Amino acid sequence: MGVRYDSEEQRFVFDFEHDGLGDIVSLTGDGYQVEAFGHCFYYGYEFGDDVDGNVRSAFIHRVKFTERLQDDPDLTQFIQKAVNNLSHRINLYDYDLVVMPQSSSRVNLYMLRYIYRFAQPTLRKMELVKNLPANISFDMDGFTEAYLNDVLENGRPRYTEAQKEQVRRQINDMISLIHQKDYFTIARDVKKNRFRPYMMEFLRFATETDRELCQHIRQQNVLVIDDVTTSGSTLGEVLRTLRILNEDNRITIFSLIGRRDLMADGIV
Repeated sequence: MGVRYDSEEQRFVFDFEHDGLGDIVSLTGDGYQVEAFGHCFYYGYEFGDDVDGNVRSAFIHRVKFTERLQDDPDLTQFIQKAVNNLSHRINLYDYDLVVMPQSSSRVNLYMLRYIYRFAQPTLRKMELVKNLPANISFDMDGFTEAYLNDVLENGRPRYTEAQKEQVRRQINDMISLIHQKDYFTIARDVKKNRFRPYMMEFLRFATETDRELCQHIRQQNVLVIDDVTTSGSTLGEVLRTLRILNEDNRITIFSLIGRRDLMADGIV
């Protein structure tokens, strides 16, 4: 199946029976499963390589911000088709926990409700919400080990102690500025920043009860879901938040719309 864009009427046309040469987004085939983020990553749909950026953005907005999904049969069937494909590849009855990021989109909640049709009654849902900017921290020890303590080929330190201290001051100034910003400004400013992997606590569990439960479960199957994955930054934060608590659980990731090349962009 696929979706094409009618430029004359400026609307998206869903075809659940056939693929078309003019489709902008299609149900994934052999590339439905890839190894990304260090885990098994499934995605339901992907855009064609030559889709105009404005059309792609308009469709993402159509998917994420439809007011009432239950009144939009095309979009609900679009979601159901992807979850049905997922259920053919993994046994959703085997999953104990579903984790998803908080979103203004209603797609995640609809996906969850549809997943419940396949999953056992004991399946638990957890939501990770955006942290206050004032709570974001920086892993100075990890950054120092990875960068500041680097050595040259002759074994000499790459940076002097004075240079290291200067960088540490710059980082502390950066974090102080971040604490004064809003979350979405932070996400935009640091998305491609080299310091990004060392900035922590972008997300937190919605409740302390959820955090404690996730901390204590071991060797269970966890399904992480998200509506649209482009850069992979949100899923990267979800996985890092889970990994801080424990690394024993078997994690599978599912995104309604994803990208085949996230192996290069999203590994955490």
